[in-house]
Amino acid sequence: MRRSSDFKLVVSEPVLAAPHMQSRCELFRALHVPGDPVVLPNAWDVASAKAVEAAGFPAVATTSMGVAAALGYADHEGGPPEEMLGAAARIGRGVDLPMTVDAEGGYGMQPAELVENLWNAGAAGCNVEDTDHANERLRDPNEHADWLHRVRDAATEREYPLVINARIDVFLAAFQTGSPEAQEDLLADALIRARAYRAAGADCLFPIALHTEPAIRAFVAQAGGPTNILAMDQAPSIAELARLGVSRISYGGLLHHATMQWFQESLRSLAGRAAKTG
Repeated sequence: MRRSSDFKLVVSEPVLAAPHMQSRCELFRALHVPGDPVVLPNAWDVASAKAVEAAGFPAVATTSMGVAAALGYADHEGGPPEEMLGAAARIGRGVDLPMTVDAEGGYGMQPAELVENLWNAGAAGCNVEDTDHANERLRDPNEHADWLHRVRDAATEREYPLVINARIDVFLAAFQTGSPEAQEDLLADALIRARAYRAAGADCLFPIALHTEPAIRAFVAQAGGPTNILAMDQAPSIAELARLGVSRISYGGLLHHATMQWFQESLRSLAGRAAKTG
């Protein structure tokens, strides 16, 4: 993957004028209400984003997994930043909704550079995660908090009320490796990260793959800010998450995965019918 030193600007022309950009940010921030969560289906191109808009959702999120797959790359910063953020800019131009961009780990950009590209893409918000994909490890929480603080400062300097969703990957790392650790055993690390990221200027905290009801309840009560939960099969229902005080529910790459599964099954059925007529 090309790092930020290989280019200057990924998205060179702003999608929205400043007043419109700022109003979308404030509208998006206001949707984060504990107990009345904003539900965000994640889109991967303009067509899927338009479907989200037509269904009546108040905002749209991008999925790095889906965008990368649509562009022919692997997730986890496998896609060139100019293509990933270029796709986000096309989505921003294609819908009249606040859009939050999955910016993965920041693509190696300096905070001011990332903020400028998000502004130009028309992003009302962004996800940034605390996994260092280049070294395949979780970042030190203090170092990541410092980076988030500089992202917030860069946004404030240009009067950009960007809604920062700080993804916390301790539960995801355990989930992906099949770790036997109970989610409650990982809470202490997750909460250290959550409080540091919130103090650094994050608007929402996203403990991705956190899914057991007791652990969600404890995280919401102790994290110190609005909580985003991934709508994985193991998680409580939307109504139950609302009762737990969650502020935001997103689908990540789940809808893209389900769509591609349906497409593959349809193709297999079509191929079978075609073979019978051949």
